[in-house]
Amino acid sequence: MKTGVAALVGGLLGALGVLCFLVAFGTDYWLLASDDCGGHRQLEMTHHMVSSIELDNSTKGAEVTDPSPPSHTLHHEGFFWRCMFPSDPSLHIVWAVLFTNQPRTKDCIHGYLFPLPVAIGPVPHPIYDATAVFRGFWTMLIILAIAASVAGGFLLVCAVPFVSHRLYRAGGAFFITAACLFLALVGLFVLWKELVDVRRYILQEREKDCAHAQLEAHYGWSFIVAVAGIPLVLLAGLLFFCIGKHLQKHT
Repeated sequence: MKTGVAALVGGLLGALGVLCFLVAFGTDYWLLASDDCGGHRQLEMTHHMVSSIELDNSTKGAEVTDPSPPSHTLHHEGFFWRCMFPSDPSLHIVWAVLFTNQPRTKDCIHGYLFPLPVAIGPVPHPIYDATAVFRGFWTMLIILAIAASVAGGFLLVCAVPFVSHRLYRAGGAFFITAACLFLALVGLFVLWKELVDVRRYILQEREKDCAHAQLEAHYGWSFIVAVAGIPLVLLAGLLFFCIGKHLQKHT
């Protein structure tokens, strides 16, 4: 009876944790960033138009004498995609990237091997980052973590009807491995965000035109979901491993 209750609790924790991992892997909100680079361009164009209109003293100038406020460009990215779109600067970046607030069309490029950029063309390249070697480790960790969590769940589903201590222990070991791998990749992501020049990564070529642009970067929803799934999967793995040890002693 106690074993069944423990297995049920472990199953609920494991299912929720694996779901968190899959959501974090499949969504592109690990990094959220905003910049007013577009706003600087808009202001320069507006001032130029107003000055030209004042010199020409034309009727058309009266229609654009009231410049619009600068727009912000929002970025969100993950393993699969890196997207950017203009947004209202009065809306906080965390709420601006919600599905209900995003435009139907936005500029997206493939973001494989996130979170570090690669050099395009010959090396050294103006946007080449020497820390890009770590992006392979990050990618390898997240793929192995997803594979381990899915494999652990499959083994545990098979273990329940057969009451196999080997399957319980193997499933628990896979869950523990998945939690440790996700912990490692989350740690790498935190180190990257805090130690690497995120401004240079977000702006890249646009930095030449926006040397004084204001940039704001945050951890996104995908990152938070991944962090929340780590203790759930770890507890489930330890619980199932202990169940396997208990069954082995009583068989």
